[in-house]
Amino acid sequence: MSTTEKTDDHDTRFFGQPWALVHIFGVEMWERFSFYGMQGILLIYLYYSATEGGLGLPTAVAGGIVGAYGGSVYLSTILGAWLADRLLGSERVLFLSAMVIVAGHIALAVLPGVLGVGVGLVLVALGSGGLKANATSVVGSLYAADDVRRDAGFSLFYLGINLGAFMGPILTGILQSSLGFHYGFGLAAIGMTLGLVQYSFGRRRLPDEARRVPNPLPSSRLPLVWAIAAAAVVVIAALVLLGVIRADNLSLIVILGALVATVAYFAVILTSRRIDATERSRVWAFLPLFVTSVAFWSLYQQQFTVLTVYSDKRLDRHLFGLEIPVSSVQSINPVFIIILSGVFAVIWTRLGSRQPSTPVKFALGAMVMGAAFLLFLPFAGGGENSTPLLAIVGILFVFTVAELLISPVGLSVTTKLAPAAFHTQMVALFFLSIALGTAISGWLVGFYNPDDEVPYFTTLGAIAILVGAGLLLSVKPVLRLMKGVS
Repeated sequence: MSTTEKTDDHDTRFFGQPWALVHIFGVEMWERFSFYGMQGILLIYLYYSATEGGLGLPTAVAGGIVGAYGGSVYLSTILGAWLADRLLGSERVLFLSAMVIVAGHIALAVLPGVLGVGVGLVLVALGSGGLKANATSVVGSLYAADDVRRDAGFSLFYLGINLGAFMGPILTGILQSSLGFHYGFGLAAIGMTLGLVQYSFGRRRLPDEARRVPNPLPSSRLPLVWAIAAAAVVVIAALVLLGVIRADNLSLIVILGALVATVAYFAVILTSRRIDATERSRVWAFLPLFVTSVAFWSLYQQQFTVLTVYSDKRLDRHLFGLEIPVSSVQSINPVFIIILSGVFAVIWTRLGSRQPSTPVKFALGAMVMGAAFLLFLPFAGGGENSTPLLAIVGILFVFTVAELLISPVGLSVTTKLAPAAFHTQMVALFFLSIALGTAISGWLVGFYNPDDEVPYFTTLGAIAILVGAGLLLSVKPVLRLMKGVS
């Protein structure tokens, strides 16, 4: 397939989208199967007692680890994006990242205790970060900037993500509850292996644009890069040995790291001589979208921290006389994504140029997310198993509506606002907003008090609504900065 095919709007073999999308759809589906399947049982593995097969950590520490790990996944998109833009190209980094993820899940499945968690989470975080940034970039390479199918294509890509996210927690949860945690982790490893095999057969059919290195690194600078990488590993190892980096402050460290990376990334891109005035304006326009995204993800990602604890302690999980595993609650949101992503894709396609602008979608997404947190208030203060399962289903439906207004739209607009010299790295910048929000979601576990939930849900819900309202009032100046991108 040649690079010219990315602008061919006659290729509609995959549900109206280019056929090449099916290969990225598949590997991302299996990666999400393994990612969410493992994450569905990770938190309870950390805080369950040894007699229950867990590690017996305090709940707040366990939540912080999960938040820090999730934030590190998105933080590592910086490395994956840099490798793609400077050394290997997006497609090759995607393929190598899939291999690293497989290794990480195998480590979680076969290595015991803290060793398996440490080795496994580091490898999965690095691999998933590289895969996420570059899968999105490869999807973007399939379309011309003005292709009206673009948002619909990203929504379909998002459907693949959520097919995996739906099945992963259910199946790993069943194995965990019946055979043990390491069997659940083993299933995640098998799922990612299937994704790697599937992608290895289809990757050569992707457009040449996906393999292009936009800003090649001069070979003379490679020794410096290797020296910096080695120094970073030594520094991190020393900080761990000295007790500066600990399990109880991991989420805060990732928050600070993400903040530093965000400021540095915006500064590097905005001051680069490789971008023109129009591209620079579009990067400035991305800043309020970034802030709104952080607010959204800091609430949304609590599905894997506070909501997991809530599901374990407060939710009535009995269904048709059976008690469903804690992790299965995390499959509710993907069900709604599977149902509604197609609906949203049709809506955006039919509205065409009449659809709401990206800043409006972002603003509404943040406000809807805030409203979802306020929906917890009628059930605040209840005892064990006091919250009906149907209530969580309804709340997660609202989560899903908010997600579809921000996540696939954010992926799409990032590829449109990105300067040519920083294409994949702009995608990494969007994922930095998720990194920051995810790490904050883990840090916030320390403020969650099951005995007094009203201040927690009220404060966070109100903040998200205010952030969305602020962006809604700023739509016109943001659109001016976007220079024709909407």
